[in-house]
Amino acid sequence: MTRPPAGSARVALIVAGPTCSGKSALALALARQVGGTVINADSMQVYRDLRVLTARPDPQEEASVPHALYGVLPAAESGSVAWWRAQAIAAAQAAWDGGRVPVFCGGTGMYFRALTDGLADIPQPPPAIRARARDMVAQMGPEAVHALLREVDAETAATLRPTDGQRIARAWEVREATGHGLAWWRREAVLPPLGARFIAIRLHPPRDVLRAAIARRFHAMLSHGALDEVARLLAQDLPATLPAMRAHGVPELAAVLRGVMTLEAAAEQAIRLTGQYTKRQATWFAHHALAAADDTFIHEKRFENCESEQQMERWTNKIISFVINRIDAGQGFP
Repeated sequence: MTRPPAGSARVALIVAGPTCSGKSALALALARQVGGTVINADSMQVYRDLRVLTARPDPQEEASVPHALYGVLPAAESGSVAWWRAQAIAAAQAAWDGGRVPVFCGGTGMYFRALTDGLADIPQPPPAIRARARDMVAQMGPEAVHALLREVDAETAATLRPTDGQRIARAWEVREATGHGLAWWRREAVLPPLGARFIAIRLHPPRDVLRAAIARRFHAMLSHGALDEVARLLAQDLPATLPAMRAHGVPELAAVLRGVMTLEAAAEQAIRLTGQYTKRQATWFAHHALAAADDTFIHEKRFENCESEQQMERWTNKIISFVINRIDAGQGFP
């Protein structure tokens, strides 16, 4: 295919949408067609201990085109938006240097936001301050700490739900460690977005189709060793607060292994909670543009009523044609 005209902005593709919406298959198809590198934009697929439960691309798929940022962190570490942004920008540059097109694929909205809009450069508080903030929330309750936060950082407190203990702890630790609130940092210290011309695809399957896909995939995960994967994770004796320990399916299958839940009940609960999460993902994407910088081009395609492989294949081919045409023409949307 023809490359973008000389002097045009470098192209990067975004494939976004809720869990189990077909993002990975589409990203792989696009990467094969345009000479791309698939770059993970899912906060759980970065953990190497969770290949099965996070539905990471299998080894054959990873070998068919270059992949980046899949399974790169141990479960004992915590990824972050700032960490991912730095790694993703480096991966995109490596792709361009190799004459390839970065294809960002995932469902973590804040990762895409950091990529296309930039990110507040918030210093990481010392571990002792972080621990104190979480202890405060655990002992006093989130509403009480929210009230204290309102006294010292009303601007940030106004953006947080009084029951959101995790975000309240984060706001408190940043205020204590830096003397400035999160709202100040987000306004005054912003890392720039990736310099690229984005072509973005958002997948939006019907809710009933998505629910059925989630159930099928979870049962397939069980047959491919999800329970053994969780057993290996538990053997590391990691804190339950780590992101990998809260991945969909991990708490439920851990309960099975501890003898406090049946496998049937665990599967039912994991499927239900994953469905609730995909609803929140879809809501986020519906209210946030995937790309917002002035030099960004974006086009959105929705998968509506794709209930068969044939329908999905037709949609995939249409999207591939759309992307190739936009790359060749150096355009965004008409």
